[in-house]
Amino acid sequence: MKSKTIQLERLKHKNQIRLLIRFSYDDSLKELVKKLNGAFWSNTLKSWYVDDTDENLTKIQTIFKDKAKIDNSKLKPIRILSNETTLKIGEFKLWLNSKRYSPNTIKTYSDAINTFLLFYNQKSLAEITNQDIIKFNNEYILANNYSASFQNQVVNAIKLFFRTVQNKSIDVELIHRPKRPTLLPNVLSKEEVTKILKAHKNIKHKSMLSLIYSCGLRRSELLNLKMTDINAERNLIVIRNAKGNKDRVVPLSIKVLDLLREYYKAYKPQTWLFEGENNNTQYSENSLQNVFKQAIAKVGIKKPVTLHWLRHSYATHLLESGTDLRYIQELLGHKSSKTTEIYTHVTEKSISKIKSPFDNLNI
Repeated sequence: MKSKTIQLERLKHKNQIRLLIRFSYDDSLKELVKKLNGAFWSNTLKSWYVDDTDENLTKIQTIFKDKAKIDNSKLKPIRILSNETTLKIGEFKLWLNSKRYSPNTIKTYSDAINTFLLFYNQKSLAEITNQDIIKFNNEYILANNYSASFQNQVVNAIKLFFRTVQNKSIDVELIHRPKRPTLLPNVLSKEEVTKILKAHKNIKHKSMLSLIYSCGLRRSELLNLKMTDINAERNLIVIRNAKGNKDRVVPLSIKVLDLLREYYKAYKPQTWLFEGENNNTQYSENSLQNVFKQAIAKVGIKKPVTLHWLRHSYATHLLESGTDLRYIQELLGHKSSKTTEIYTHVTEKSISKIKSPFDNLNI
């Protein structure tokens, strides 16, 4: 009975599809692997590998016959894009860039179209039809329980991509976006926000979280702020190139301005308002996330709170204090008033006025 086992696996390594040959260290098996032409050891993969060819697969079966059990359970096919498709995706990225889409949007759309085209890697671009999109939605997105938001990103990417492709069978105008669920924004109470903003003693960390809440900023908007964007004389902040490549102006709380002045004296940022360990480098998204997570842990909030909740809370608290919805839309940088109107569903001020019919019962 064969007591030794080798595991075959297929993956992409150094831009080529390779056959990995894994086994527990054994001198005799090692010598057998060396008989394969072009066999290499990879310190990165901690495995021997050869090119993925039918010839090599046959040789492996022959060489290890009666020497070890061959486990093919991980030997699954890998989808790769054709050179034509890879070239078109590259052109798509250049097109997005020329249209001044943000780097994040370019990456999101490129990854989305890459996922879709890998699903149909056996088809040329000219052969893909609208029916293939429906099949992809059912057999990939729904089968893997991906969100409607992700599906919408893929649809956006497909529509933009195929507008740039010539000789196509797909009709871009017939591609429909998924019906998205209406989700209420997650909101913190004023007491919870107070605890979070007081959690850090570090003036830099305190200033970042306070600025996000006090101005309703997105994470990227905070990190992209420069010293020159702060107008201390007029108590304003200019948010430049925000979502949709739009600039907007938001009021700066006097209390937060005092906090920023204290922070400036301590850290002396040079270019970005919040800089990393090295001068003239932006503070990283991961570091900001960690600052927020640490604050949540310190105050003992058990809800799955995210940094974006501070922005939601800002909008809701403004609405509760009587600020007109149109002004809130402007402050948040929303293109459509419908996006802002969702906050009306979570304000305590509106909900608390509703009297339960139970109160009118003679019980």
